[in-house]
Amino acid sequence: MRGDLAAALHAEALKLRRSRVPWATAGATVLAGLVGAFFMFVLQDPDRARTLGLLGAKVQLAGGTADWPGYFSLAAQTAAVGGLLIFGTAAIWLFGREFSDRTVTDLLAVPTSRTAVVLAKLLLGLVWCALLTLLLVALVLGLGALLGLPGWSAATAARGAGTVLGAGLLTAGLAAGYGLAASVGRGYLPAVGVLFLTVLLAQVLAAVGHGGWFPWAVPALLAGAAGPDRSGVGWAGLLGVVLVALGSAAATALWWERADHR
Repeated sequence: MRGDLAAALHAEALKLRRSRVPWATAGATVLAGLVGAFFMFVLQDPDRARTLGLLGAKVQLAGGTADWPGYFSLAAQTAAVGGLLIFGTAAIWLFGREFSDRTVTDLLAVPTSRTAVVLAKLLLGLVWCALLTLLLVALVLGLGALLGLPGWSAATAARGAGTVLGAGLLTAGLAAGYGLAASVGRGYLPAVGVLFLTVLLAQVLAAVGHGGWFPWAVPALLAGAAGPDRSGVGWAGLLGVVLVALGSAAATALWWERADHR
């Protein structure tokens, strides 16, 4: 199994290196970091917000404070909400491309177990999402320093970076469900539909106060999307995220082992 996994990881990494999707997800992450920096730039000066008209007013209505804790909080929410779209896209591509590019039969013909192939895709996806989250943290540190945000301390930076990384890793775990959807749906489109549905439900349920029970809303709530003291997430919500991540991974491996891929 170990040899199969190493071979599968090498093959999947080669596919990833030759694709433009990693660059697209990295670009989306950079854009998200720049948008957060723009929010901080506007919030730094009320007069500046007024000169921007409606855009400045909307930024102020979004709340937040122009300091390091505020920027890290915004980045954590970005990792949770935006990460669901970016990480979901990564998972959908990892599994859906085999069907859309009609390479699945060739993949299954190699002397590597199907479980190893699935595990390699999941591990590569997790590393991919972790690197994107680290990129977001690096952007926050660099852009926050460039803006001269107040409230810096080593403890604040460590706590803020930990919150962003935690939100990103929880969201990365949930992305495994989209890999399952791409496998069962045999391509991109069904999984994209599931992605949009879960994002929509997460927003609606969080808005009505029941997001703590919906796994796809939990990372954003823990990141402070509903306010620093209004997450509404207990151990049951965290357990739901873990169960969705592990259950999706196991179900994907089982489906690949037993499904007819003709």
